[in-house]
Amino acid sequence: MSQPLQISADTAIKLSKQLGIPIEHLMHMPKHILLQKLGELAKAEAQGSAATANPSEDEASGDKPV
Repeated sequence: MSQPLQISADTAIKLSKQLGIPIEHLMHMPKHILLQKLGELAKAEAQGSAATANPSEDEASGDKPV
């Protein structure tokens, strides 16, 4: 059986909230699964920030619906 992850309690709490999984599951999750989930989370955040960083053409042209 694998050892619990070597992360701090604060990091475990933050990751648990962001990934939506209980801390107990997080601490005993295999490292390769955790890295996969972190990659998915980073990808989702990058797509979300890209959408807010690139306004639509209507907003960019200054035309606003009345």
